[in-house]
Amino acid sequence: MVTTTSHATDRVSPSGLGFAVSAYVLWGAMPIVFFSLKESGAIEIVAWRIVLSLVFCAALLLVTRGYVRVLVIIRDRKTFWSLGLAGVLVVINWLIYVYASLNGHIVEASLGYFTNPIVTVLLGVIILRERLRPLQWVALGISALAVLVLAIGYGSFPWIALGLAFSFGLYGLVKKSVGPKADALGGLAVETAFLTPIAIVVLLVLSANGTLSVGSVSTGHTVLTLFLGAITAIPLILFAAAARRLPLTYMGLAQYLAPILQLVVGVFVFHEAMPPERWLGFAIVWVALAILTFDLFRHSSRIRLGSPSDAPGAP
Repeated sequence: MVTTTSHATDRVSPSGLGFAVSAYVLWGAMPIVFFSLKESGAIEIVAWRIVLSLVFCAALLLVTRGYVRVLVIIRDRKTFWSLGLAGVLVVINWLIYVYASLNGHIVEASLGYFTNPIVTVLLGVIILRERLRPLQWVALGISALAVLVLAIGYGSFPWIALGLAFSFGLYGLVKKSVGPKADALGGLAVETAFLTPIAIVVLLVLSANGTLSVGSVSTGHTVLTLFLGAITAIPLILFAAAARRLPLTYMGLAQYLAPILQLVVGVFVFHEAMPPERWLGFAIVWVALAILTFDLFRHSSRIRLGSPSDAPGAP
């Protein structure tokens, strides 16, 4: 998964909404795909995902002649190494997410993506020294309370949720630093290219040990594995198309579709437990998100009115 980017217009495009909904629905359904490959294990799934994403991106770049943009990225050392760091962060995110999907923690993974917007605000304060508005501070405080409730009620620290939220939040900050210098497809190609040699070594070791699942489970398993590159890249391409057509506020609302679907999949498809204390923790997080979303819409409205005291970055 990627973070939202700013948008120059407030016009709502029907096609943009369609692209956004499609992207987040596909992301929300991914636990079903990963669970279908459970014989592979998280490490093999992520290794195939890296290699096949690069193959899929390379094919698209060749067809669209987008390789010229990749050459420009490679020549820019700062952008190139930033995308390398982004690749490491996104693979950490993938490993945690696939592990959660295979081991009965889909509900906790959904909590991670519900929490991500709040963690992104927190990282902005810590790393970018951004000044928060009062309602943003309120949302952060309520989120901290939610983590405490979940930790006490769940009996353990929600490391999967916070690991997903922080790895994805840091990934978003790195991608924000790159900005328009790397498009979605070219950026993903460079990110996966950094990690492909390691992924290939992992697959070779698994093959040498006789534990490589591809080709040994079933034809359907092998075919689904070979589609991991497309499954990874297509939602990203849809997301990029939506981000160019929708205002930031609408993209911010659309991002909740994926964790909502993950929660539904975890509870109703895989029948994961949802005791009262977990519902309470989720409810507290949703209150924090409602406050954060209200503040985002209010702040965006003030910017559109042109109030100089409410320019971006103002408290």
